[in-house]
Amino acid sequence: MEKTSAEVLSCSICLELLKDPVTLPCGHSFCQVCVDGYWEEKNIYQCPQCRQTFTPRPLLQKNVMLAELVEELKKTGHQAADLCYAGPEDVACDSCTGRKLKALKSCLVCLTSYCEQHLQPHLEAPAFTRHHLVQPSKQLQEIICPQHDKVKEMFCRTDQQVICLLCVVDQHKDHHIVSAAAERREREKDVDQSRGRIQQRIQEREEELKLLQQEQKTIRDSADKAVKETRKNLKQLIQNLQRRMSDVEQQIRSRQETEAAGVRGLQEQLEQEIAELKKKDAELQQLSLTDSYLVFLQNWSSLSEVSEDTLSSRTHVRPHCCFEEVSAAVSASRERLQDLLRDTCTNISLMLGAEPKTRAEFLRFSRDITLDPNTAHSRLLLSEGNRKVRNIGKDQSPPPHHPDRFTRYPQVLSKEPLTGRCYWEVERRGGAIHVAVSYKNISRSGGESIFGCNDKSWSLSYHSSGCSFTQNSIITKVSSVRPSRVGVYLDHSAGLLSFYSVSGTMTLLHRVHTTFTQPLHAGVWVWASCEFLKLN
Repeated sequence: MEKTSAEVLSCSICLELLKDPVTLPCGHSFCQVCVDGYWEEKNIYQCPQCRQTFTPRPLLQKNVMLAELVEELKKTGHQAADLCYAGPEDVACDSCTGRKLKALKSCLVCLTSYCEQHLQPHLEAPAFTRHHLVQPSKQLQEIICPQHDKVKEMFCRTDQQVICLLCVVDQHKDHHIVSAAAERREREKDVDQSRGRIQQRIQEREEELKLLQQEQKTIRDSADKAVKETRKNLKQLIQNLQRRMSDVEQQIRSRQETEAAGVRGLQEQLEQEIAELKKKDAELQQLSLTDSYLVFLQNWSSLSEVSEDTLSSRTHVRPHCCFEEVSAAVSASRERLQDLLRDTCTNISLMLGAEPKTRAEFLRFSRDITLDPNTAHSRLLLSEGNRKVRNIGKDQSPPPHHPDRFTRYPQVLSKEPLTGRCYWEVERRGGAIHVAVSYKNISRSGGESIFGCNDKSWSLSYHSSGCSFTQNSIITKVSSVRPSRVGVYLDHSAGLLSFYSVSGTMTLLHRVHTTFTQPLHAGVWVWASCEFLKLN
């Protein structure tokens, strides 16, 4: 059989294209490194292909012609050996020896896979014309019936399995049998339909993905813009404060100079008066020491006179009083600014989805809850504008049937669907209750209708031993306290649900992080009575 150029120019030891080819005396060629390594391993000078022995060791010289042919083959890109040899994921030819080539076809009659060379008899010899060739398969044995050693070429629709012809008359007698090829044609129709649905779903999901990617970009751009504007506004505010500070400092220093100049004038005047008074005092002292009564009497009258201005008391000024007022005004402005900044930061945090901390912050999201009479169990009596509910212990006159009515447990749901951020409070008037949120499609009968005993509702119950939280029938003890008032905070889009004990402070009882897939409704399971408080 004719060999390819790559096979002719391949080393039979490494099965790769020849590298530094050398030719032995017998005419066979190998890589220089390969034949040297072979001889060192065998410790005998023998041809690896024909086994001819050489004594002494032959002198090996590079086969220039083969080397040029290999280089030419590399240049033309016909390295078929690299392309045809079977890799780990390929089906290998069962007829190849040494390094196996890739199989081109598998024969269902021979149960053998063939490369292009070994497949030729099946393509040319008349004896193989009835053999069934298929794409190469590693699982040829799986299509053989282990009981009859025959190809599975029939399909039993009764048992939904591939069988051989002998199985038809054996275990599958009187079953609905068709050929495997016919069944495949039928199944291919289903596959085409399924692929059509899948491709349509893929297209829909890709469109949704594009929308989400656009939404991500919109969110990112909006956040970047908000950060930029916030920095700009705060920078302007800081610059404005710095300018105001500089103006106030300048005004204070200007007033300081004015007041200081006034004080310096008074100081000079007082210093002058003190000097005059000291001079007058010295003259009087000198007069008192004179021995001549004539001189004393002549000068006494003029020296003893002191002006009223000189002896009058002077008003003491406190120029720093105005500066104390300035400090007080700045301090008051600082406190007002701090309050404004705190309120602004709180509002921003709430806008960005942060959970409120104080009751005043929770009340910003308060919702008035009214109960839906169509959902109320027949033992529950609603009042106060459908905000108060009481369990009267017995069924009322049979109310008109309604598909939304709870029929087994004393429960009721709110009329309003709840989305976004909401807060409401429930006041317990006695007995045990369950404060809950639920999807509207919760069951209305049976054990699965109890709030918290399914995947459609979340419930905080308080009883004699304290509070517990229930969801999907999993009960978690959360507190030994039995609050008289419970606050419920819901952030639907963020998947946040929190229950609080409301008194002087807000005490967290339990918090849930999940994903809500539908609008929610407030609900209660009532043993005695309770009221949804009007907060607005």
